[in-house]
Amino acid sequence: MSELKSQDAIESDNILQVRNLAVEFHTETGRTKALQGVSFDVPRGQVTAIIGESGSGKSVTASAIMRLIQPPGRVTAGSIDFAPSGSEPYDVLALVDKDSRLEQLRGDHISMVFQEPMTALAPVYTVGNQVAEAILCHREVSKKVAWDEAANMLQRVGIDDLQRRMQQYPFEFSGGMRQRVVIAMALVCQPDLLICDEPTTALDVTIQAEILTLIRQLKGELNNSVLFITHDIGVVAQLADHVVVMQGGRVLEAGTVRQVLKQPMHPYSKGLMAAIPGLAPKGQRLATVASVVGATDITTAYPLTRLADGRQISLSPSQLKAFGHE
Repeated sequence: MSELKSQDAIESDNILQVRNLAVEFHTETGRTKALQGVSFDVPRGQVTAIIGESGSGKSVTASAIMRLIQPPGRVTAGSIDFAPSGSEPYDVLALVDKDSRLEQLRGDHISMVFQEPMTALAPVYTVGNQVAEAILCHREVSKKVAWDEAANMLQRVGIDDLQRRMQQYPFEFSGGMRQRVVIAMALVCQPDLLICDEPTTALDVTIQAEILTLIRQLKGELNNSVLFITHDIGVVAQLADHVVVMQGGRVLEAGTVRQVLKQPMHPYSKGLMAAIPGLAPKGQRLATVASVVGATDITTAYPLTRLADGRQISLSPSQLKAFGHE
């Protein structure tokens, strides 16, 4: 049995390595530990999904990667090693506020698609101006070049009648079309890593399918890496290569999508799989996580252990022994 150990250098096949990340929020009611020793990898050129219930720390993790944690929150420990294409790796958390790499990080090297597009779009600026502005913030090009590139990206995400659409405001777009605009803004600078924070939650099922297909298609065209945050396991099965399971601000299990979804080892992961909505037999209630997982299975924090097949898991020594891992 070998414990996961921190590394001085980022592995060449990973674009992002999060190690022992801890985030706290100080409020009038006391201190809340939002993240506790979170560690996981994002392999280059692949889709990594973070799953878990609401409040498990998924969005806080994304905000920490982008250095967007604001008071009363603060990062108290850990490292986030990022390896952009053509540049030396660096620890995102070690950058000072005036470091030029921090400006490049947000929107250029790493972009985020938020859950609610209306909070990411300014209501008083046209769609065309907002997508073009994303280019002008990171590259020294003329407004015409930026406008033309914005039009090209909007067309790639499925928005037609560009001459009229680019002059319209966000309120003139449907929810699905606004999400396409946000995706265009995130990808227009061709970032190395795209973070999607539950981008389909507020959309109906048919639009969800279109957005997921679009993200998968653009990932293939741009060859970037994706960190996809969701609580929808069906989405993970369609889209992801690797899965990280979070609960209570901790990582409980991480592995390939087949390992975690087909053969979950942690009791909490098994509970998530059992709670997927479906048709229950007559007279039988649908399972919930609470009805499957005992409190002691998830309250005790054990260090992540890397198994021989590459999976990482947080279990007690006795539980690991029961699975045949000494």
